[in-house]
Formats: sequence, structure tokens, C-alpha cells
Amino acid sequence: MPEPLMKPLDDIRVLSVTVFLAGPFLSMTLARFGAEVIKVEMPGTGDPVRSSGPFHGPKGISKDRQTEDDLSIRFLKRSEGVKSVTLNLKDPEGCRMFLELAKQSDVLIENLSPGSMIKLGLGYDDVAAVNPGIVYCSIAGYGQTGPYKDLPAHDHQIQAMSGIMDMNGAGDGPPTRIGVFVGDLVTPLYCAYSILGALRHKEKTGEGQYLDASMIDTLATLMFMEPMEHILADGLPVRAGNDARDNATGLYRLLDGDVIITVSTPARLNTLFSALKAPDTLDDPRFRTSELRLENITALRATIQKRLSSYTCTEAISLLEAVGVPIARVRTLREAVDDPHFRDRETLKPMYRQDSTKPIEPGIVPGFPIRFSSGNLPKLEGGAKLGHHNEEVFKKLLDLDSDTLADLKDRGVI
Repeated sequence: MPEPLMKPLDDIRVLSVTVFLAGPFLSMTLARFGAEVIKVEMPGTGDPVRSSGPFHGPKGISKDRQTEDDLSIRFLKRSEGVKSVTLNLKDPEGCRMFLELAKQSDVLIENLSPGSMIKLGLGYDDVAAVNPGIVYCSIAGYGQTGPYKDLPAHDHQIQAMSGIMDMNGAGDGPPTRIGVFVGDLVTPLYCAYSILGALRHKEKTGEGQYLDASMIDTLATLMFMEPMEHILADGLPVRAGNDARDNATGLYRLLDGDVIITVSTPARLNTLFSALKAPDTLDDPRFRTSELRLENITALRATIQKRLSSYTCTEAISLLEAVGVPIARVRTLREAVDDPHFRDRETLKPMYRQDSTKPIEPGIVPGFPIRFSSGNLPKLEGGAKLGHHNEEVFKKLLDLDSDTLADLKDRGVI
């Protein structure tokens, strides 16, 4: 008997005018919940990420495109379950066709430069004129309003301008960018549940609406979940690297690797020193109170480091886990990739192309990190070749025949 599937958005159609990462990741997230997501791309070129290597094709993986059938690995990673059609939105006929598609859609998402869709005659007001119930979501580096709205920005600039780079890195080193594109990835998650909220609002009121998402605003909300204003006022170091700013929590080097230990309370610190057979350490006059420990935090960390330096990671983990002190080995990326935990929970899955049933080796795509008791999320097809769904979508939604589609292709409309 087949396993039950969770497809709460299988009655939702999404038009996606998205490029690079933030918009495509939102598209894929909605597709994971069963939505029909139609990505509209420029004929001939498509999403710029399609031209970024490495590539997969009939000759395997290569840094440069070897054949017309080669697809970008980066594109495949962010395009699961998303249909691809080509449509020249700068052409009047292409614009008209897009609005016809929008009439039959529930959600429109875009992450072009602010104002680009308006210049094409496809802004929220234009689309709402033909479909008042549309939920229209725009993602931009700085949002659609404010003094920075017209500045070009990718995740690097957003991390720099938001201040999050000032928080990241060693205390005696330079500001450091977070290794993943955090603005590009977290903003779409905010957008996904905002779209769900807007759809619920539409169910109650019949009203569509416009959602203005800003990557820099997203990072500001992440930073100030911590009491950063008080950290600044108290003069605590903003950039603390692998350590906590105000206690001995941090990275410690052992005989065969590194561990992260959390000792954020006096009770836990006491437990740590008892386990390390150094209960008298807290009687040191430098460490008797929280204020003194903060003043002498470097000495406190050095004391812990000295006690731990004779242990292997396995020994320290066994010792501290037994007494309830949180500890974890700092694993390499290779160790994390090979961890069967992620395969068991389908957190990491084999990569596919939409035109093949064989997995790409080596290749993984991220799964969805939440499990539902009512069933699994649908298994998505892999990323599609440019315009792969032209015939399916345009025949079904616009009632166009093969001859008309051929003519539109010849004229560069699709």
C-alpha cells in the first residue's frame, strides 16, 4: 500500500519570475508542498544560474558545458519540482500571455530589481487588475521602499550592509561573511509562511495582496533576536568568533580534534570542573562571581583548555555527556555529508534531472527538514531544461495549438 502524501498546496498555482537563489528557493519550497510552480524564463538564456558550472550532461560532470543537454548543478539544486516555460516579457505578446497565465494563478513571486516588473507592465497593480485575488510577493535586497531600494545587491552586500558580518568572525580578526547565503535562504522562508498567511487571509476575505520582502530586513530580525543593543551598550565584544561573548562557552582543542562546549550557567560550569576533577577552580578569586568571570574570561577559557587538552574527543564527549554538559565534536563537511542520519531522514537526497530517472553521481539536493505524521511530502521531479514545459503549460492554460507555439517560437516570444 503506498504511503500517504502531504500535499496541502496541490490546488495552488504559482507563477515564478525568479533568478539566482532567493526566488528560486522560494519556488522550490512551495513546490515541496504540492503547489504547481511555473518558472517563467527568458527565451534562449533563462535564469543566469543556468550558465554557472559545474554542469551535468551525457558526458557526466564537467566544469564547462560540453553539450546542449548539460544542466548547471547549481540550477538543479534549487529547481526541484518547478516547471520551466520561456516567455519574452519585453514583447507585447509575451506580456499579454503572462497576464493570461496570471489570471489563472493564485500566487506570483519575483525577485528582479525593484521596479523591473512595473516597467514591463507586470507589477502588482497590473496583475491585480486582471486577478484581484492574486498574492504577489517581491523579494529584493533592500525591499521596494527606503533609501537603498535601488542599490544593486546580492547576499554578500546584504551581509555587509546589515551588520551581520560585524558579528561574525574572530574577535581579533576582520568581519567575516557567513559561509552560506543566509539572506538569500532565510528570506524565502519568511516569504513562504507569509504567502500561506496571505492565502489564508484570502480565504476569509477574498482579498489578494502585495508582499514586500527585504533581505536586509531579514538579517536585522535575525541579529536582534539577541540583545545586541545591550551588548553594544555594555561594551561587550560584538565579534566573538567560536566563543560566547559573556561566558566560557566555546571551542576547545583536544588531542585529536575540536569540540564545542556550552557552559553558560554557573551550575554547568561547576559541573564541568567537577567532571574534570578540578572542583576547586571556581574558588579561584578571579572566577567567584559572574562579573569576575566575565572580567577574566580569557583566563577562565585558558584554564578549561588546559584541563581538556589531554583528552581525545571521544573521551571528553563520553565524560561530559554523562554529567549533562552539552558537547559536540566539530565535524568536517565530509563527515557531515556521509552521516547516515541525513539519508535516513531524507535531509539530503540524490539529485535528479527532470529528463532522467537516474540519479546524478556525485550529487545531493536538500530535502525538507520537517516530518509530518499525516504523510510524506511529494517526491519532486528534478530540475528542468529551459522551456521543458512550454507545450504542456501553454496548451493547457492558454489553449494554444502546436502551430501557434511554433510561430511564437520563431518570433522569439517563447
